[in-house]
Amino acid sequence: MDHTTFITFNQQEAYDLLFQDFPDVVNITELCEMLGGISSKTAYKLLQENKISHFKIGRTYKIPKINILLYLNLFTLNFDRHHFDALPH
Repeated sequence: MDHTTFITFNQQEAYDLLFQDFPDVVNITELCEMLGGISSKTAYKLLQENKISHFKIGRTYKIPKINILLYLNLFTLNFDRHHFDALPH
């Protein structure tokens, strides 16, 4: 008999655990870290294409952490599986 324990999280618990070392509103540098070390050029492109909801204060981009989680599809139940497949070569 398998004694594997399954842990279930509601959205609030997941939010509390994921990226817990980051503030609730991050800047470009923190966004890059949260998305696995992407370049700032790529981060700006994601924001300019409105792929991640954000706001600006003066010339500074501010990104609510919840919007990054939404971008990563962590708060949606209906996501397209093909987004997680490897890119064709």
